[in-house]
Amino acid sequence: MNIYSKKQRWKLLLAGAAILIIASSLWYTNILVNKIANEEKKKVQLWAEAIQNKASLVSYTGKLFQKISDEERNRIEIWAEANKRAATSNNHNDLTFYLDILSGNTTIPVIVIDKDDHIVNWRNFEIENGVDTTAFLRSELDAMKNSDKVPIDLIYHIPGYTFQQKLYYKDSKIFSELKRVLDDLIESFISEIVVNSASVPVIYTDSSQVHVIEFGNLENDSITPVFLENTIAEMRLENEPIAININDQTTNYIFYKDSKLLRQLKYYPFFQFFIIALFLLIAYYLFSTSRKVEQNQVWVGMAKETAHQLGTPLSSLMAWVEYLKEKGVEESTITELSKDISRLETITERFSKIGSTPSLEVESINKVILNTVNYLKIRISKKVHITIDAQNNMEVMARLNPSLFSWVLENLIKNAVDAMKGEGDISIYITDQTQFVYIDITDTGTGIPRAKQKTIFEPGYTTKQRGWGLGLSLVKRIIENYHQGKIFVKQSDSSGTTFRIVLNK
Repeated sequence: MNIYSKKQRWKLLLAGAAILIIASSLWYTNILVNKIANEEKKKVQLWAEAIQNKASLVSYTGKLFQKISDEERNRIEIWAEANKRAATSNNHNDLTFYLDILSGNTTIPVIVIDKDDHIVNWRNFEIENGVDTTAFLRSELDAMKNSDKVPIDLIYHIPGYTFQQKLYYKDSKIFSELKRVLDDLIESFISEIVVNSASVPVIYTDSSQVHVIEFGNLENDSITPVFLENTIAEMRLENEPIAININDQTTNYIFYKDSKLLRQLKYYPFFQFFIIALFLLIAYYLFSTSRKVEQNQVWVGMAKETAHQLGTPLSSLMAWVEYLKEKGVEESTITELSKDISRLETITERFSKIGSTPSLEVESINKVILNTVNYLKIRISKKVHITIDAQNNMEVMARLNPSLFSWVLENLIKNAVDAMKGEGDISIYITDQTQFVYIDITDTGTGIPRAKQKTIFEPGYTTKQRGWGLGLSLVKRIIENYHQGKIFVKQSDSSGTTFRIVLNK
């Protein structure tokens, strides 16, 4: 198993462990959040049930007061009728009965006026000593005329004479006090709706469901009609409004939605997941950046050390060649030694440039490729045919370092030869575009599986038993880090593979 495979396995194991830990944390947090959310929902439900029960109580009380009001109206009508009968009756027994009815009204204040608006009779008013009776009764009469109580017409028919009176009345003192209690109950009820212990946002409206009477626990500091209208529509979609029947004629509505805490709890798991994911991404980014910096330092250090280690024996070899020349050693031997020394010089130069920032100059790509191919042809199998095809046979120029770019080509061509098992065709296509130059290197090997097309550039990845897995990693580093270009697998199948190099002009 190669280094990259081991690293991938560890990555998968660590990723699995991280997912398990995150999933467990989210699962447990979600359980706690659901418990709290359920408690909040119970509070809201209890509040809604309590409001409905109190609404029923208010409705019942309102109906009861309406019955009492109707009963007082009936009593006044009976009293008025008795008053008419008593004025026209000649029967002593009947007169006694009517007078009993009249004397029975000890609670309902009444005022009787004639057609000229003169007060002719009154009853059940508490007038303090020193108060002008006429002025007091006139003030009470004006208040009765402006109330919602409909006066009762009294028409008397006496032989030879008919006269008319009006009877005005108001609620009895007991009934008025009970009404004040009812008003206080309704006011307390509304206050309890808008200021509730469950922190439920509520809007209390009239029967039109548009006019707002009261509201509470709304989050917006600036309450506008448009905001209230939108909030009512939102609440209507979330919960069915609670109908409050104040009396037979009036029905108000309570709109409400979940409390702020409950809504926050719904989104808490997602927020937690986002924070954990963000933390892991930042941690991974920092770790990956740190690892790349460390790798770069190792690359630079190894390259410099290699160049230094090669430099000393190389100088010695060059001196030995000069010595052999002086000794008259055969010229062919000297030539071959010089070629190998030149090759070692190239390798040393490459390593020294890997360990520093190389200079990029505008060079002929055709020339660099041709020199590299010529060098490799005598060192690879004769059954491998390499062809170079430039667009319109033109010379293509690009910014590159010839020594390092030649190293890239050597690695790619050698890998292609290995993929073809020493037999096949390698084609190099050069395409000149406006801003970029494309170099496509195509072989007739067995291809690269799609799953491996990106991992082949990772350090340590190799399919060879004695390979180090550094060739394509070095290629990627030279093209992308030093030339600011790109390299990738353009196409790969059972008929072969095409690597594409993109360079800036």
